[in-house]
Amino acid sequence: MKADDMVLVSVDDHVVEPPDLFEGRLAAKYVDLAPQFITNPDGTNVWKYNGETVANVALNAVAGRPKEEYGIEPTSFAQLRKGTYDHTERVKDMSANGVLGSLCFPSFPQFCGQLFARTEDKDVALAMVRAYNDWHIDEWCGSHPGRFIPCALPAIWDPEVMAAEIRRVAKKGCHALTFSENPSKLGWPSIHSDHWDPVWQACSEESVVVCMHIGSSSQLTITSPDAPMDVMITLQPMNIVQAAADLVWSKMLRKFPDLKVALSEGGIGWIPYFLERIDYNYDRHHAWTGQDFGDKLPSEIFNNQVLTCFIDDKFGLASRDYLNMDMVTWECDYPHSDSNWPLSPEIFEQSVRGLSDLDIDKVTHRNAMKHFNYDPFSVLGGRENCTVKALRKQVEGHDVAIKAQRREGDSGAHATKAADLIKIAMSPAE
Repeated sequence: MKADDMVLVSVDDHVVEPPDLFEGRLAAKYVDLAPQFITNPDGTNVWKYNGETVANVALNAVAGRPKEEYGIEPTSFAQLRKGTYDHTERVKDMSANGVLGSLCFPSFPQFCGQLFARTEDKDVALAMVRAYNDWHIDEWCGSHPGRFIPCALPAIWDPEVMAAEIRRVAKKGCHALTFSENPSKLGWPSIHSDHWDPVWQACSEESVVVCMHIGSSSQLTITSPDAPMDVMITLQPMNIVQAAADLVWSKMLRKFPDLKVALSEGGIGWIPYFLERIDYNYDRHHAWTGQDFGDKLPSEIFNNQVLTCFIDDKFGLASRDYLNMDMVTWECDYPHSDSNWPLSPEIFEQSVRGLSDLDIDKVTHRNAMKHFNYDPFSVLGGRENCTVKALRKQVEGHDVAIKAQRREGDSGAHATKAADLIKIAMSPAE
């Protein structure tokens, strides 16, 4: 299959939230407590909420910028493509990249809404989470039917409250939830406890996929404090194997057999050996560890319930005979630094050489459409209007040129130690 004929649906992109996100979405008593969008004297933009200041570091939104400008310094909206924060421009950027649909993870509230969860008054916290979800579903996604897959923030501090919010947003058509790859690192019980059972029950009953994105535990693993940034960037997708092991050996997947979990931005190349290892481990050790999978193997549970997601993983696709191709999905990762925008179709085409058209369709869109209850064809007039070629034709002339966006006075020097990025991620308050 040629790139022009593909239908691309990305299950992992990111939104840089616009300044007016909370306008008109909060009861009067909460309006003055909402996050405030601030422009600093140096021109950088930050959000201020509940005594914390959160910046958008450059690596979070480098689409359209030359690689020499990648870094971890705070940015201003003037340096960003409008498609990072404006939904109409985002759809144009998607079409220019041949991408039909997009699931967008949050930025300033953090992956699990940790910013709001740290609010002492939980009524205020819930008001912020609900306002965010309403904006995301009704405006960001709802403004362009058929082009987005909604993904909700969790009210992660209380599983019963969280379950109620899952059911509320499911009624609005949202079938994805962003959650932590390891909630114990955020100070909550691990997935090995029954603490989260109300959440898994709600997700099972409402067909909501639990998306565990790399970095969603607010932990960025490195080998040593003075390791260069390259070490952390290399390890990021492979570190998701820890979450995969937690999932398999916890009771949650066996207890809730209809539950689906996505390992977002985790890649797929590591999976064949992981599956071999867990089955080998089960055969040799379950008699004394007490694990019981009945008449199934751990690999079967993983293959049936865990969606895997990749950006560019030629080795993973070459190992497709050892994967469940009904559970493999593709990611664009716009506007992050790993994204291949605006040439995703051309680069992806190189990765899928040798795959059948059926498997290409599964990976590019059919699996995402099935598991996230997403049906763009019925909204947009059929597949013929949703291919890479058709979408690009709709926005012919849209500017996708790579342009320098460095602000006057910027030195251009970027931190090179992974520990520097960890310090920023772990300490958002100024």
